[in-house]
Amino acid sequence: MTSAANLLLWLMLVAPLLLGLLAWWRPPRHMRGVVLAGGGLPLATLWLLPRAGEGALHGSLALGGLSLHWRLDALSALLLLLTQLVLLASTAYAVGHRRAALPTEAAHARLWPLLGGLGSALGVIWVAADLLLLYAGLELMGLCAVGMLLLPGKAEAIRAGLRYLLYALVGSLAWLLGVALLLGAWDTLELAGLAAVVEPDATTRIAMALLTGGLLLKAAIFPLHGWLVPVHASAWTPVSAVHGALVVKASFFILIILWRLLLPEAEMAAGALGLLGAAAVLWGGLKAWRADSLKQVVAWSTVGQLGYLMLLFPLLAGTAASVAALAWQATWLQLAGHALAKAAMFMAAGNLMLSTGASRLADLAGTSRRLPLSLMTFGIAAVTLMGLPPSAGFTAKWLLLQASLQSGQWPWVVVLVLGTLLTAAYVFRVLRCSFVEEAPRHDFKTLPRGMDLVPLLLALAAVGLGLVAEWPLALLRQGGVP
Repeated sequence: MTSAANLLLWLMLVAPLLLGLLAWWRPPRHMRGVVLAGGGLPLATLWLLPRAGEGALHGSLALGGLSLHWRLDALSALLLLLTQLVLLASTAYAVGHRRAALPTEAAHARLWPLLGGLGSALGVIWVAADLLLLYAGLELMGLCAVGMLLLPGKAEAIRAGLRYLLYALVGSLAWLLGVALLLGAWDTLELAGLAAVVEPDATTRIAMALLTGGLLLKAAIFPLHGWLVPVHASAWTPVSAVHGALVVKASFFILIILWRLLLPEAEMAAGALGLLGAAAVLWGGLKAWRADSLKQVVAWSTVGQLGYLMLLFPLLAGTAASVAALAWQATWLQLAGHALAKAAMFMAAGNLMLSTGASRLADLAGTSRRLPLSLMTFGIAAVTLMGLPPSAGFTAKWLLLQASLQSGQWPWVVVLVLGTLLTAAYVFRVLRCSFVEEAPRHDFKTLPRGMDLVPLLLALAAVGLGLVAEWPLALLRQGGVP
């Protein structure tokens, strides 16, 4: 059974790239074809989930003189399932986007292998158990992301994409320097081997500082977020959905795994990372509230929402086991809920802009009457971001609140409250502009029905995840805190 599960896992990791290459050769014309082609991957992951929860599947792959180690535990299996669902929705949406936005045929064809490569890279990151395999997944993900951001071919898209590439290269350089220090000091790149021998000496701290800086840059964590909003301003909607939902989360995942293995008791450093998260929540919320463009609102919202994930660091370091368990469960539930809701919000915002031909909030007047479904989807996705019941965002924030109170870390309680209020402020600002009755005479463009259905399903999934939260939380509890 283990051999069959291992083979199935590697087939699932390679499948997105193969499907992307197939779609490049013969681009899909209908959304149902995409769903039929990729729908088997989430089903296969659901089959693997109980087996990963019972005990991690693991192994190694020999390439010449290199040994690449991998493992599939409950957390990585859940993230793999999340990735497959968001990518499936984004690729289905991209078929409708092709007909509505009318990009060039050649540029749109190149989207498919890049999406497939991104899916495979993310899968490798979730299962990697050594620094070399993590680096390979991280770089493949970054190259695919840059390629997708350059697809529009406009000057602003090229500038933003190259800016992102520069930031990513600096982050990769910091990563490689950190890895070189760890390899020189401890003579292994395997995560389990490092955890067994590493000591919190000066070399380890310098290496972790380099790794942390590089990953924070790639994850767009305040104040290293300068590349994020410009790239979304010019990117295609399905690209923004995947990027905001998944790409920035991968670097955070790597950071927390490394931190827990190499410097689990560094309380002062963990507190500093928590302060960066708090600043991100407040700064991102304020900028989203003040933004004039709909896509800028959603992009700045991503900056703010990523800050909640950073609160995990101070709630893990030096706290009781019960507090660490609450924070661990809350963070991954927050990540999953945000991924589903943010992809839905980007798609709903893209629909509103495509239909009206405008991006400014002031130009949304009248959309409440003419585009009610897209606006409703935007609002349902916002329920999760605001943390209202019964959404996944509410359950995650409630667990974070409990962890903060039990550990006596009151500042994070204030951050949670202020962040929720700021989220409500910019969401209701969008809705207020949409419900203006003195609307100009827009020539609203009709979109394919699937372009409304896909984000609606994602937004409902983010809310529904809160109702069935015990299922993923039980799997996380079974795996424990690393």
